[in-house]
Amino acid sequence: MTTHAITRRSFALGALAGTGVLAACGNGIGNNNGTRIDARVDATLSEMYSGFPNTVDLANKANGLLVMPLVTEAGLGLGGAFGRGALRVGGATVDYYSVAKASGGLQIGAQQYAHVLFFMTDQALGDFRRSSGWAAGADIEYVVSDRGDSVAADTTTVLSPVLAAVFGRAGLRVGATLEGTKYTRIIP
Repeated sequence: MTTHAITRRSFALGALAGTGVLAACGNGIGNNNGTRIDARVDATLSEMYSGFPNTVDLANKANGLLVMPLVTEAGLGLGGAFGRGALRVGGATVDYYSVAKASGGLQIGAQQYAHVLFFMTDQALGDFRRSSGWAAGADIEYVVSDRGDSVAADTTTVLSPVLAAVFGRAGLRVGATLEGTKYTRIIP
């Protein structure tokens, strides 16, 4: 009987392969351009504002919004996620970004969802824009919970430098969090 230990290298290669498979699952790799991403961003913002009215006030107070209209996440032991979106400052698109995430552990299933990051301070927005690859951490506050209901934007939430709304889920996978998610500037 032979047992195989999963090394960091095999885990990383498996996760990257999984992310590559996800990229081919309707996220528009190879045929996506800025106009298409902007149209999806507009539709996503409209959906968020109508479904979660508290986000309108947050968006008005934010220094910038990173909108990821469609993130596809799947896992069977090893998992990954991929999507594309745009950074809006003052209502205008200033950059385009991709999002990628790799995970391992007891997981099975797939889901698609949208998410929006609200940069509430100039420093948070500046740090994001200057980084070559920004990773979301555990300090992100969620304004739309994992149950899909809207959380009131109280004073403590508004004082957080980065807020997140995750919504519009479809699929059979439990738990969409942004922790460990990496955002990279792209040219569409």
